Amino acid sequence: MSDDFLEDAGLDTLAIRAGIRRTHEGEHCEPIFTTSSYVFSSAAEAAARFAGNSPGNVYSRYTNPSVRVFQDRIAALEGGEAAVATASGMAAILSTCMAHLQSGDHIVCSRSVFGTTTVLFTRYMEKFGVNVSLVPLTDLAAWRSAIRPTTKLMFLETPSNPLCDIADIAALAQIARESGSLLVVDNCFCTPALQRPLAMGADLVIHSATKYLDGQGRCLGGAVVGRFDLIDPILGFVRTCGPSMSPFNAWIFTKGLETLRLRMDAHSANALALAHYLDGREEVEKVFYAGLSDHPGHELARKQQRAFGGVLSFRVKGDKSAAWRFIDAVKIMSLTANLGDTKTTIVHPATTTHGRLSAEEKQASGITENLIRVAVGLEDLDDLMKDLQRGFAALG
Repeated sequence: MSDDFLEDAGLDTLAIRAGIRRTHEGEHCEPIFTTSSYVFSSAAEAAARFAGNSPGNVYSRYTNPSVRVFQDRIAALEGGEAAVATASGMAAILSTCMAHLQSGDHIVCSRSVFGTTTVLFTRYMEKFGVNVSLVPLTDLAAWRSAIRPTTKLMFLETPSNPLCDIADIAALAQIARESGSLLVVDNCFCTPALQRPLAMGADLVIHSATKYLDGQGRCLGGAVVGRFDLIDPILGFVRTCGPSMSPFNAWIFTKGLETLRLRMDAHSANALALAHYLDGREEVEKVFYAGLSDHPGHELARKQQRAFGGVLSFRVKGDKSAAWRFIDAVKIMSLTANLGDTKTTIVHPATTTHGRLSAEEKQASGITENLIRVAVGLEDLDDLMKDLQRGFAALG
């Protein structure tokens, strides 16, 4: 069955209907295909499937109906031609690099990314001869000057983790086109419910499906979305090397997508209210959230995003001990490094999500010892504010 009837469908309809392929049983809810392999009707059919000359399933490491529904649905939501699902968000980034880079190539990456992304590029990709330059996310001149003849990939997050800096996707896409490199955007913080980087000129979009695509902190997964010709080499790497998404996890993510826009709107509303509350506290040195009108990326975020997302960070006055006292005092917020959950989470980036960065890397990325990140969930707003008040009371 083709999805042609969904060609002009809205985001919510795509999130619920895209990619469905009903079996002869006529099920309404998408099934979970918990099988490692598939039976062929003949040796000739098996040969044709393995050679890619005949459509159909081969082996669940890279062809599984449950995974395919998720891939088709996230591709539809992002406005991409195809997607490949992976075992985690980091597996999605690694698979993209392994498929599109080789020794001697060069990456330009924003300094303002998830700490493990920086580690992947600077400690592992460089180990195999891929050169890496780190630049300030919002400095277009720095991006241009970092480009080399060997540059093959430009990588960024927007909004960034954890300081919520905003990149000009269209401007960076122009730089990528002029240099002949691929622009890869991690859209984890916004999801396609709030932002669609491919429509602004990005070549590939990365997701940690673990976060908002699931929405309830249940399992790990990742995805890469883009044109067929860019996704096919990534699928080839996943087929060969095996960082695959499980059918069960794919089913979880598929169901999570059905409520994505509703959740993202609610996350954004709660986060904006908490950002204003934090911004008015004398114990707070600075709040980082693009929804605040004095944020340097506020107007750009209004242009690129439908709302400002659910993640904010702030610096309390004091040092690490002050940040830790604040975090230890809250009762409702979960002290965990994950984000994108219905449950609000709180974390100290300098010693967790960005803990493997050197002191110099942390300083360059703005990861200070008094910085706290909050991924705002869907609890009652009054209860979240009372929880923050517990944190402030612990500061003395």
